[in-house]
Amino acid sequence: MQGKASEIQRDFNKFDKEIDELYHETALKMGISDSAFCIFYILYDLGDGCLQKDICHEAFQNKQTVNSSIRKLVQEGYIYLKQGRGRDKHIFLTEAGKQFVENHIVPVVQKENEAFSALKEEEQKELLRLTNIYIENLRRKLNEL
Repeated sequence: MQGKASEIQRDFNKFDKEIDELYHETALKMGISDSAFCIFYILYDLGDGCLQKDICHEAFQNKQTVNSSIRKLVQEGYIYLKQGRGRDKHIFLTEAGKQFVENHIVPVVQKENEAFSALKEEEQKELLRLTNIYIENLRRKLNEL
């Protein structure tokens, strides 16, 4: 058996989990699931009319999880669906959904922007560059399994 993760690797993993936890706590404060938070966030980002597969792609979540959350949000009156080509369904916010996004998601995006803007432009670019390198290396290594 190979050695355990280095202290630096554990710290990095902890940061990753801490970010997940920050968003989880934010969703809890809103009274919604993590998946619903993702859907609202992506609908705000991509705009009305995006497809379920767009949400799956952007959220890195499986189709079943997203579909279950979408069904629940439809039942709760936050979104509605319109038939597209074939099996595609376009997702739209209702007035209640738009109000929810305005009251809850927009402030989160604003705080994210403030946090990221606290970094100097060079730091922002370096963070993205290094994170991308790590993800590509991890993807390649995990594909070897």
